[in-house]
Amino acid sequence: MKNNEGTNQSTDKSESELIDTFISQFPPEVQSKLQTLRQVIREAAPEAKEKISYQMPTFVLAGNLVHYSAFKHHIGFYPGLSGITVFKDELSKYKGAKGSVQFPMDQPLPYDLISRIVKYRVMENKEKAGVKRQ
Repeated sequence: MKNNEGTNQSTDKSESELIDTFISQFPPEVQSKLQTLRQVIREAAPEAKEKISYQMPTFVLAGNLVHYSAFKHHIGFYPGLSGITVFKDELSKYKGAKGSVQFPMDQPLPYDLISRIVKYRVMENKEKAGVKRQ
């Protein structure tokens, strides 16, 4: 749910401000990519909260969903091992590691793919949380 400022109401204001500050340290074109990425993740996981974890913006819902950050030549996206494995064919054109992918800074971000990965991670975390509660 969004408030009048367009931010996620479930996010603690100080955490949101920390993420705003994190994003503001980058050049304007990188800030724009990070803000759009943040919005895509918010829309894919509207119940999730934001925080800084591992020194980068993180969305959490029944555990960590995804982290993201910017580097000199790429945007780092960290959906965990399962998020990479399930979408490995679509992510194969990008550099990455076990639980991460690097989207080159000079290319458009694949927002539709990112949204689908986030939605998958939401489902996965909710299922795991449901099993733990039983």
